[in-house]
Amino acid sequence: MKEKISSYIESQRESFLCDLKKLVDIRSVREEPQKDMPFGKGPAKALEEAIKISASHGFDTINFDNYAGEITYGKDPVLMLLAHLDVVHEGDFWTYEPYNMIIEDGKAYGRGTTDDKGAMLCCLYAMKAARELFGEPKRGVRLVMGCGEETGSEDMDYYFSKREKLPFTLSPDADYPLINLEKGRFAPDFTKETKNEGEKTVISFEGGGTKNIVPCKASTVISGINAEEISGIIKDVSEETGVKFDISQTDGLLTISSLGVSSHAAHPEGGNNAQTALISLINRLPLTSNDTSLSFKALGKLFPHGETDGKSAGVKMSDDKSGALTLNFGVLHFENGLFSGALDLRCPLGSSEENVKLIIKKVLSDEDFSFTDDPEMIPVHFVPEDAPIIKTALKVYEEYTGLKGECLSIGGGTYVHDIEGGVAFGIEFHGTDYKIHGADEFAVIDELMLTAKMYTAIIYELCY
Repeated sequence: MKEKISSYIESQRESFLCDLKKLVDIRSVREEPQKDMPFGKGPAKALEEAIKISASHGFDTINFDNYAGEITYGKDPVLMLLAHLDVVHEGDFWTYEPYNMIIEDGKAYGRGTTDDKGAMLCCLYAMKAARELFGEPKRGVRLVMGCGEETGSEDMDYYFSKREKLPFTLSPDADYPLINLEKGRFAPDFTKETKNEGEKTVISFEGGGTKNIVPCKASTVISGINAEEISGIIKDVSEETGVKFDISQTDGLLTISSLGVSSHAAHPEGGNNAQTALISLINRLPLTSNDTSLSFKALGKLFPHGETDGKSAGVKMSDDKSGALTLNFGVLHFENGLFSGALDLRCPLGSSEENVKLIIKKVLSDEDFSFTDDPEMIPVHFVPEDAPIIKTALKVYEEYTGLKGECLSIGGGTYVHDIEGGVAFGIEFHGTDYKIHGADEFAVIDELMLTAKMYTAIIYELCY
């Protein structure tokens, strides 16, 4: 069986790469919606091309109003394969052209080669292989091609308003071997108005701009303090935090900037938060004691620099399967007496509104901060290890790679987070940086072929 599948997929290599180039060469970044194009022209064009490619391989297709496309092979489908055609903005510093795929040294370069156009084609070619090798399945398989994963998965909200969920869902939009547990998330915005009287005060503060990123830069403007008188404090805080501070003084105002290390909020311990370090410095300065300075002290107490487990805020917890809760203090702005900030907590099994949301709300409100709305807490996504789809996928993984198949837990979310019973299987192998969301994104062509082979085997196991 393995040899039969492998031989067929290898025979499709050139066709696969031709189809991949057609998709990668389309800039499918979300833009302003247009008539019948909820995510703009690019994603709609990519879906049009994907449907054309699917039809060329003999599949019937459905376009769900440019939110998503669908291919179903066989009656009474039980297995959904979920991938997406939209991509993130190309950004800067590419060596290769982001939307003109080229092949070099066994790699295909271009935005979406791995995330997620290459992955989508692995599913399509797996369905084609199953059809050609095994004929009509006993239970059908369905490929869904979304157009809005990178910007919040609105595509799936719409799609599932039209279609039922299937018993099994696999998405090649994450890591191997398999992700069956994704932490919950609580990401509130908060605010506070303060009186800021006195000679030595914080005039403004600019921290991070995105709650799910550890801020690598922050700055503050302070009145009434001379740079020379605080040089020792700055030196001490820099040594303690590992964050670099730069100072300038103009017209009696002192500007302090901090430079740390960025990281994703799912792994805040991997960064060095420039925002919390700067708050720590502010709290050691000889400022006038007023509502503003006391508020900075309160934030420093609740979210101290270097602490990422929520201990000081009263939400520290962990479990053996999903690990520890993480807390990222990702956003803080202050001007004209008004604070606005945001947190990003990734929450393990056992977390709830009672032991996370309500506690965070209380500790903030005790310091007169308040939520700007009533944010929802996204629950943990967990599929037990003995689920048939997991046992099947890991068996296939071990057979085709020779590596140990095991379940992974992550702090981030995948395309299946809101799909009951869904798991993420591939497409990234451990140890390789595919430059996803960065310059020079690439896919290893042999790995794409391997993924297509494994998905073919899984289709056979679950549907035939």
